[in-house]
Amino acid sequence: MIRFLQTPGPLKKVILGGLLLIICAAMVITLVPGGIGSSLGLSGPGKGVVATIGDESITTPEVQRTARRLLEQQIPRASAEASRLLPYFASQAAQQLISRKAMLVEARRLGLRVTDEEVRDEIQHGPQYAAAFFPGGNFVGQDQYQEMLREHDLTIPMFEQDVKDQILLGKLSDLVTGAATVSENEIRQEFERQNTKVKFDYAVLQQDEIAKTIHPADVELAAYYERNKPRYANSISPKRKVNYVLLDNAKVQAQVQVTPQQLQDYYGLHRDEYRVPDQVSVRQILIKTPLPGPDGKVDPAGTEAARKKAEDVLKQLKGSANFADLAKKYSEDPSSKDGGSLGWMEASRFPSPEVQAAAQSLAKGGTSDVINAGYAFVILHVDDKQAAHVKSLAEVKDQIEPLIRQQASAQAADAQAHALLSQARNAGLEKAAASKGLQVVNTDFVSQTDSLPGIGSSSQFMQALFAEAEKSPADEVQLPQGYAIFELVDSKPAATPTFEEIRSRVETDFKNERAAALLGQKTQELSDRAKAQHDLKKAAKELGATMKTSDLVLRDGQVPDIGSMSGQAAVAFSMKPGDISGPIVTNTNGAVLAVLEKQAPLLQDFASKGDQIRDSVLQGKQQELFGLFLSNLREQMEKSGKIKINQDELNSLTRTQNSEEGE
Repeated sequence: MIRFLQTPGPLKKVILGGLLLIICAAMVITLVPGGIGSSLGLSGPGKGVVATIGDESITTPEVQRTARRLLEQQIPRASAEASRLLPYFASQAAQQLISRKAMLVEARRLGLRVTDEEVRDEIQHGPQYAAAFFPGGNFVGQDQYQEMLREHDLTIPMFEQDVKDQILLGKLSDLVTGAATVSENEIRQEFERQNTKVKFDYAVLQQDEIAKTIHPADVELAAYYERNKPRYANSISPKRKVNYVLLDNAKVQAQVQVTPQQLQDYYGLHRDEYRVPDQVSVRQILIKTPLPGPDGKVDPAGTEAARKKAEDVLKQLKGSANFADLAKKYSEDPSSKDGGSLGWMEASRFPSPEVQAAAQSLAKGGTSDVINAGYAFVILHVDDKQAAHVKSLAEVKDQIEPLIRQQASAQAADAQAHALLSQARNAGLEKAAASKGLQVVNTDFVSQTDSLPGIGSSSQFMQALFAEAEKSPADEVQLPQGYAIFELVDSKPAATPTFEEIRSRVETDFKNERAAALLGQKTQELSDRAKAQHDLKKAAKELGATMKTSDLVLRDGQVPDIGSMSGQAAVAFSMKPGDISGPIVTNTNGAVLAVLEKQAPLLQDFASKGDQIRDSVLQGKQQELFGLFLSNLREQMEKSGKIKINQDELNSLTRTQNSEEGE
């Protein structure tokens, strides 16, 4: 599908954000109530399939791939410890994929369709894809396109099908939410809600200060430890002692030689990948025409002025003026800074038939007359032309050689790792390493979050190590930098510390818990006294609270020691001047407010903010409407048996999560 696109430009691997948008199907999937572990039918799908939706299936690899992307999205540099969350993300991924598939099935049932042309246009111009695949407006090339997708476990057909599905989901969303409307009264109410300001006195009690007054005895702490022993259970992490040898891919690759025959064989097998379409290298001078006015009409005087300007430039060109110089001076296009150069382009990529026809008909070195392209007047100059052909081996040798070397070194590293592992299992790791001239690294006890020499902080290695049973033979794990052959020497299971070992932690927990309870009590007392005396300052002085005064703040504002005004402190917007609030307790502070001033927004501001507020309210209604649609769709499909879950397969993906929750 993508072969019609332009040849390579600069390589930019910025694909992840766009891919994650594809995977997280639509904005409301997570609005579906309930879990996916509910009973959805007696006869479930077969092994390797997590769920079926009508004739569509969701496989275990799909769920695992999506779970990894969700983890990568929320925890970009996931450690071995963070990787333990994968079962939780697998549950989320299954939920999202089921909802996504259900929506796709429903969209097709409603007769919605997506053409290949729409997919091509989305990849080329969609904001989440254009920067990755068309940096500077130029296609990165078929090989780079394929490689960028491969880095995220995607093939070209998989990716383009995902894009197609995403467009289809957008059409379904438009269909479902098209009935949402917003009244002028709703807009005005939201305008007033968002733009009303309040100013208030507030008395603050700080949990840290209360904690300083708490001095528990050892007997209290010991009793607290016993009551809360489950909290400290297994809080000493498991540890492993390991010996390992690292096989470095870079060293293996440096030893690999690529022969001419290997180059020729690879070129012969991949010859079609090096086909180049008809292309033309052009420059342009572009003089824009006026945009249509509110009535949809274009100013004829402005159009005529643009035409005359273009014709004047053409006269200068015919008078032997330099095209690049005139482009820099007159062209109203980003290419003007490069002398009007558009680089190599396929004729079909020109934005208008008139410009396309000129590019195809002009000879090398030729300059066109003024072309009326509709959106502008254009003058083209052809720097060079290139007929469709297959690049020679000499032209692509520098592209092919690293690929062959990488493949050969990967095979060599794999063979060396397997040989070393076999030898280590027979003669021991020390002897096996010595026979290859390799160094064995011996560690002390390490936890899953530790960094190891030559390996660093590797979730892959730690997962393999901590999954190993005691007295197991040597094993191997593949890492980004190569292979590690390792043997487990000793292990310490997770343990529960004694009171003496964690006395300081117990004391901190005790103080924080007691201080939080006292903070709530004292803040309530502060509010009660202030209301009874009609005087917040007097009550604050009696209870040792600190008095402060806010600025005039909006609902999205922040106030020191209170935090966001969208939280509990939002009560201030429903109070009148002189009113005293109830207790407002955050994680660290308690506060009571006394409203001083309430400032309504100016009506003249409504004109400038009305459209933005209308869009915000409409979007909220659309999300609510689509969420209700999706919830009902899921419920109907579950009741009719169109959604079926393989509970055994799902449990195997989320078993770690479930077992931990049951402890």
